[in-house]
Amino acid sequence: MKIATWNVNSLRVRLAQVEAWLDDVAPDILCLQETKVQDTDFPIQTFVARGYQVVFHGQRAYNGVAIAARGPLADVTCGLAGFADEQCRALAATFQGLRVASLYVPNGTAVDSPRYPYKLGWLAALKEQSRVWLAQNPALVLAGDFNIAPEDRDVYDPAAWEGSVLVSAPERAAFQALIDTGLTDALGSLAGEGRGFSWWDYRAAAFRRDQGLRIDHILLGSPLVATFVRGFVDRKARAHPRPSDHAPVVVELAWPPA
Repeated sequence: MKIATWNVNSLRVRLAQVEAWLDDVAPDILCLQETKVQDTDFPIQTFVARGYQVVFHGQRAYNGVAIAARGPLADVTCGLAGFADEQCRALAATFQGLRVASLYVPNGTAVDSPRYPYKLGWLAALKEQSRVWLAQNPALVLAGDFNIAPEDRDVYDPAAWEGSVLVSAPERAAFQALIDTGLTDALGSLAGEGRGFSWWDYRAAAFRRDQGLRIDHILLGSPLVATFVRGFVDRKARAHPRPSDHAPVVVELAWPPA
């Protein structure tokens, strides 16, 4: 089972890249973020033509999440329970015994921004939602752009970023609290050399200079940890002309177990 997550930063702009990537990598599940397309305009045929079923939760110009899978997707839900939110940032579905969520965590803008408490509130709601999902099905996959670099080794220059949004202590504590519900950060804990940055600023040749952050994650419920085969960041996708500023993150599992 090959599971991938990718913040495409506009599915309209990046559609040809997504098509080529699906043809090349052929994941069983692809979670997308920042699709930036309302549901009536979602390019369903792109996925159907390649043997995928797809569900999506989007809005015009901002946010938007989707899940594509090589088979039926059941029990589809949008948003986080108990958290009223007009922004399309969370989508979950069940596929081959896995409960899979595609998540686009708020950026927060800056630690002194009014959007920062919104981010922390959203993460608190995600933690509670994770507890519910794990109680219902511990074979849980949370995949997406978390907009948090969990450790200093996930930042190209920790001193320059210290105290900033994406690396601030409250955000990292919220990420750890999510892990503590019973999840494992696949690339952080299991992937070894597969761990690497997943986002690079468009400015200052950051990708060429590898000045990035690891902010895209795949978190696994405990039954899935023993099935982990490998994980990696597909940097090739970030090297295309007019790329997303994120690269896909991929995890392979020996699932379903024999």
